Amino acid sequence: MMFLTHSIEKNRDKGMLTAKPESMCGKGDLHHQICMSMEQDCCSFHKCIIEFMLIAKNVNLLKEMKKCLSEIDPVRSCVDGTQLTNKKMTVKRQPGSLYNVRRSNDCLIPGLHDDIALDVLAFACRSDYSSLACLNKSFNLLVGSGYLYKWRRRLGIVEHWVYLACSLMPWEAFDPTRLRWMRLPRMPCDDCFSYADKESLAVGTQLLVFGRELTGFAIWMYSLVRRDWTRCPLMNLPRCLFGSGSSGEIAIVAGGSDKNGRVLKCAEMYNSELGRWETLPDMNLPRKMCSGFFMDGNFYVIGGMSSHTDSLTCGEEYNLETRTWRRIQNMFPGGNRATHQSPPLVAVVNNQLYAADQSTNEVKKYNKLNNTWNVVKPLPVRADSYNGWGLAFKACGDKLLVIGGHRGQQGEVIVLRSWCPEDRNNGGPEWEALSVRERAGAFVYNCAIMGC
Repeated sequence: MMFLTHSIEKNRDKGMLTAKPESMCGKGDLHHQICMSMEQDCCSFHKCIIEFMLIAKNVNLLKEMKKCLSEIDPVRSCVDGTQLTNKKMTVKRQPGSLYNVRRSNDCLIPGLHDDIALDVLAFACRSDYSSLACLNKSFNLLVGSGYLYKWRRRLGIVEHWVYLACSLMPWEAFDPTRLRWMRLPRMPCDDCFSYADKESLAVGTQLLVFGRELTGFAIWMYSLVRRDWTRCPLMNLPRCLFGSGSSGEIAIVAGGSDKNGRVLKCAEMYNSELGRWETLPDMNLPRKMCSGFFMDGNFYVIGGMSSHTDSLTCGEEYNLETRTWRRIQNMFPGGNRATHQSPPLVAVVNNQLYAADQSTNEVKKYNKLNNTWNVVKPLPVRADSYNGWGLAFKACGDKLLVIGGHRGQQGEVIVLRSWCPEDRNNGGPEWEALSVRERAGAFVYNCAIMGC
């Protein structure tokens, strides 16, 4: 493949962009077609910028194009050129057996083979997929098949969205890249499920909401692909107050309490691709009101109560390869000192564990080597007001996310704040306010982060 080196000059008077290749392509060449379209129309540059990035492998070119794109579009670009330079792009001759949708002779993008077109579409923000599906039948079939998300996973492309339910707001999704809110369809559950306590978990392209209906435990599933709610198969042993975490298309729930109030030590794994629950080996100790997470490829559960009065300070690690549990003493010394305290507020960023201390209003980082916690930053909200309830503390990509409510002149609002732990220039006490959601209430009921 021929590499292109060019300079992009911005004409401030005419508002046009031109690309000047040092070596011109033939008229029938794809590179030449893209260059010509860029010269003819400024908007075409915005549309084909990703094709250029996929075709070219020049590091300086990618940086230059990303900088130019940021100048054109005031909205933060969703395409990270550094990811492209670190990833070896390969041309795939077949779209793959998972993409079973049969189309007409029309290609997805004129002038591009479908294998390259899939790469181009994979790098588009998924908040634009609904718009892409309206362009033509081919795009609609592709987006509706869900294969585009599988293709993104192969390329290592992940966008993290926040799914949130508050006291005065039904389920909504928030795109932290576009700073855009999207309301989900109404969940077709009964009143018992609507008003009862619920737990949530995002896995693959699915949002699972656990709760109780009049007939017993129930799980409702929102599909990002279908954009609707359906019932999810129940666990082999239905429960509540469990610890949970997800990694890719799998999720693990551990512990909890059954319908009779018995504290459990059993665990199950859910595969979102198969829609199936699998029973795992039991933990060493029963626990409820605990928290779970994935770190370094293994699943962990910490905190919680072994009974209605006894709190736990130990943690447990589940090795997915050996299918065994390992007990870790004093992994969470804070524990649940009282039954009215929320489960531990924990989040994992780049395989580093952080916790929001509910009593001191501080963010702490776990030291894996000596099994201790160190204070790294004050929380931007009061976690002790409701003993940790009504507050979300999550990992969103490479950032920590704190979501809490307060009452102001505009009434009750929800504020989303973020902080990047590995940003050395952002070590001060200030958190970045991503969004303020008015008329949402001041209490966060459920929150889940979906990365796909």
